Amino acid sequence: MQDWEISATVKDLSLRALSGYEETLGAKQMSTLNPVRGLVDSEQGKLLEVEKICMGPLSGYEDALESNQTSTLRAINNLGIRYSEQGNLKEAEEMFTQALRGYKKVFGAKHASTLDVVNNLGNIYRDQGKLLKAKAMYMRARKGYKEVLGAKHVSTLLTLNNLGSLYSERGKPKKAEEMYMRTLKGREEALGANHTTTLDAVYCLGILYMEQGKLDEAEEMNTRALKGYKEALGANHTSTLDIVHCLGILYMEQGKLDEAEEMNTRAFEGYEEALGANHTSTLDAVYSLGILYRNQGKLDDAEDMFTQALKGYKEALGVNHKSTLDAFHCLGILYMEQGKLLEAEEMHVRALRGYENALGSKHTSALLATNNLAKLYRKQGKLKEAEVMFMQARLLKVTIKLASLF
Repeated sequence: MQDWEISATVKDLSLRALSGYEETLGAKQMSTLNPVRGLVDSEQGKLLEVEKICMGPLSGYEDALESNQTSTLRAINNLGIRYSEQGNLKEAEEMFTQALRGYKKVFGAKHASTLDVVNNLGNIYRDQGKLLKAKAMYMRARKGYKEVLGAKHVSTLLTLNNLGSLYSERGKPKKAEEMYMRTLKGREEALGANHTTTLDAVYCLGILYMEQGKLDEAEEMNTRALKGYKEALGANHTSTLDIVHCLGILYMEQGKLDEAEEMNTRAFEGYEEALGANHTSTLDAVYSLGILYRNQGKLDDAEDMFTQALKGYKEALGVNHKSTLDAFHCLGILYMEQGKLLEAEEMHVRALRGYENALGSKHTSALLATNNLAKLYRKQGKLKEAEVMFMQARLLKVTIKLASLF
């Protein structure tokens, strides 16, 4: 698999690896990397009310805060989570910033709920590619959790895991592995080796090893996680299916295409039965099947899968969500391989503009899209445009490299 495939699949799975933490940490703990999907129906009216208040004058927000502090702050935080899962990162940042200001005023800077929002801001900064800001938020949350809850509390350990993900994003695999190993050891001591949250840390290590090309170690970690999830949750649980999906991607990396097709098909069928055809997890499996078919040279089948995934992502997440943009990007690459250069250009431009607007021009996804658009221009004979794109890509690489040194 190529870099664009890794960024569009494995890194997305690494976010979903933490989706079970709310059950472990409690209903008020909003510090997971994966946004909470499907807010309870009873809160929907409150969210709409708070959305109007938060988008209005600051005095309206303050009046609402005074009248019902805890409920309003929780709704603002939940609204930030909803924006996050929609891919509206700027709006999510604004909501979390307001929530943080409110929680600090009401509960103080070191209250666990305040620290949860600090961690949420770290997640948003990470998704935006603002990695130094993300690190500052995670370090601040970790220090606070450690003082208030202790070094072995699950919230404290979660920030270690988040730092591991951040170091992985910054191209520091040794630091990432250190954070993940510390997380795993802490959870094994606090919760036991077979607890699902411990298995989540095993899963994250497996993904890190995949990104490093340590495929044997990755297979060992993912196989351990799959065995544990099947025993604890059952073969059809969505967390188990997540590991099945991840193993399907790993087998693609190893060139075991038959095993990969079996795993990805199993994940797709399981998700579809458990969650429905339009759920994002089902769409992720469709997307992976598109990559598999492309690798097998089944370009028409790959196009069908990418088109289906793109349609579903647009409906479920909106046109500006990263998953939707990844599908645009993949279709652009596929069209280029099929010789459909005009369609390829349309897809590449939409992906690049979307990445720049949603994540910033310095994000690695924007860099990949810039580089691929340059390749397309060169193939079209647009040499001047290609040169501009290649220069822009090289400049971004240098900028990202410099940022990773700090």
